[in-house]
Amino acid sequence: MRRLFNDRYFTIMTLVLLYLGPIRAFLSGGFSGMMTWFASTLMMLPGIVVGISFHEFAHAKVAQLCGDNTPVYQGRVTLDPKAHIDPMGLIYLVFIHFGWGRPVQINPSNFKNRRRDSILVGVAGVVMNLLVATVLGAAISLIYRFIPGFYSTNIGYTVGSILMEAVIINISLMLFNLLPVPPLDGFGIIVDVFKLWGTNFYRFVFANSSLILIAMIVLGIPSMLLSGPLYRIVSFIMTSVCRFPYWYALI
Repeated sequence: MRRLFNDRYFTIMTLVLLYLGPIRAFLSGGFSGMMTWFASTLMMLPGIVVGISFHEFAHAKVAQLCGDNTPVYQGRVTLDPKAHIDPMGLIYLVFIHFGWGRPVQINPSNFKNRRRDSILVGVAGVVMNLLVATVLGAAISLIYRFIPGFYSTNIGYTVGSILMEAVIINISLMLFNLLPVPPLDGFGIIVDVFKLWGTNFYRFVFANSSLILIAMIVLGIPSMLLSGPLYRIVSFIMTSVCRFPYWYALI
């Protein structure tokens, strides 16, 4: 994934995100609305850190397993959040609940099978987020089963809400990163699957990726495309896989 943090659209994106976050919360609910937004953001942060760390670790580890030690040399085969947090990706996650981590650099020429391994590395992050969400959902369900009444207490409700937010954040990361726009994983996956490197499509999308992403955020396209799948996937994990039909009470 290519970083957007230092490009010429940073100021525009900052203003857009400020409006979508605390400014809109203040306009709709005043100081109370802004405090509610701030509190919900704090509840999300643990899930954001976990989601990004595991996502980028998965990219790095799979690249290593496929024969490329570049992530090893750069200290990326770790779950330490400091190795994986991307400032702009974190801002996106905090303000619009969609974002990314610091890109894992790879050298495809080191892969045993360049095209196959590039695809495996590309999908590793989103698969990891799905696994993390499922494990966290199972933890929520186990607590409910073995500690009756825990979620009825103040501490229990807070713990459950943080865990539930982490489930949602991980699925959000998974879905958002599948969008076919740089710096997101979906673009690299599509390019590798359909062999689009060097094509006009590749050059156009890569050159205009910042503008495309800003336009999508301003128009609310990620929410329109992903809100439905996000709810259905989270619901399936919590009700069908983890057998906890009351998950919506924790959000």
